[in-house]
Amino acid sequence: MGKFLFVFFAVASLVLVESLICNKCSFAMIGTCMNLDKESCLTNSSVCYSGKSAFPLLPDSMGLRSLGCRENNTDCDATTNGTLMGFTYETHITCCSTDNCNPITLNGAPTTKMTLTAATGGAILASVWGNIF
Repeated sequence: MGKFLFVFFAVASLVLVESLICNKCSFAMIGTCMNLDKESCLTNSSVCYSGKSAFPLLPDSMGLRSLGCRENNTDCDATTNGTLMGFTYETHITCCSTDNCNPITLNGAPTTKMTLTAATGGAILASVWGNIF
């Protein structure tokens, strides 16, 4: 029985080590994910994806985004069009195959960097204003 458990955990460890880890976000708007998490893909043929839906009448940063795992790379690097309540939108999906290769970005910079930049800038501005007044 002990040998069986050892073999089971050894095989389970190998499977977990080889699985792809992707950023997961079901809904993001204006570069902010409402529920950012990590996701382990289930199969070896999985890829990480980033999906972006944009409305032509709105600025690019106002689009909706989603991240996660896909079971295969079909429909990757593809653009589709649709309508929602009479408004047309365009959805573009990109895929990648390395761990955490699908960060949510706003104008090319990951949101974590943007948040750190905004916090640092706010702290410096508050410090300067505190010394002036």
